[in-house]
Amino acid sequence: MTDPASNSTNSSAELGKVLVIIPTYNEAENIERIVQRVRTANPDVHVLIADDNSPDGTGEIADRLAETDGQVHVMHRKGKEGLGAAYLAGFRWGLEQGYDVLVEMDADGSHQPEQLPRLLNALQEQQADLVLGSRWVKGGEVVNWPKSREILSRGGNTYARIMMGIPLRDATGGYRAFRRRTLEGIDLASVQSQGYCFQVDLAWRAIKAGFRVVEVPITFVERELGASKMSRQIVMEALWRVTAWGLRARLDRLRGKR
Repeated sequence: MTDPASNSTNSSAELGKVLVIIPTYNEAENIERIVQRVRTANPDVHVLIADDNSPDGTGEIADRLAETDGQVHVMHRKGKEGLGAAYLAGFRWGLEQGYDVLVEMDADGSHQPEQLPRLLNALQEQQADLVLGSRWVKGGEVVNWPKSREILSRGGNTYARIMMGIPLRDATGGYRAFRRRTLEGIDLASVQSQGYCFQVDLAWRAIKAGFRVVEVPITFVERELGASKMSRQIVMEALWRVTAWGLRARLDRLRGKR
């Protein structure tokens, strides 16, 4: 990988260097398109493609993109270890390389790069430490989702909000921007969650650590190409982890009152 810090600039001096982390597994149909959209809409940011040894050649396409663009970087991982593990590896790399803001973004186009300035502006204008792109606040929406998927997402977020006492409408969303101090302050080394609950976990850790978490509306667009990574296992992991976290938090509050 090339040295990202040598030529990284950002239009906002206050935000500093911005890295967009895009985990991939079998995204050969999407990766070039999404990187081009990121770089066109946000020319100052850098991109890190964290590929889990995709058998469809995604990693090779990523390497070609990096060869022609010094602001695109590639991390080749040994195998499919899950979304959470890929983001954690990307966070570590970005922090080591001196980035000031680290962004999560899907490879399939569901997170629109053209809306990234909304998240970055909120970091500055609302003095946020973590900004969540939210489908379920006023102005947010989803496109091309079946009703069953919407019910699952809304229900999961409502359950997390009630069980864990977090004031967030979309804690499971994966389009978000962290300041480096936020990631440094939430003990990433102890994170073991994946999938939906990975996103809930990090948002909850940020809130508990006293960081300011803000939601901004986004338009989430269902992927057109490639296969969704959603599975029953991911949903069940989220359910039991959120339940366990919520019960533990309630028990801790009860102990604190005694």
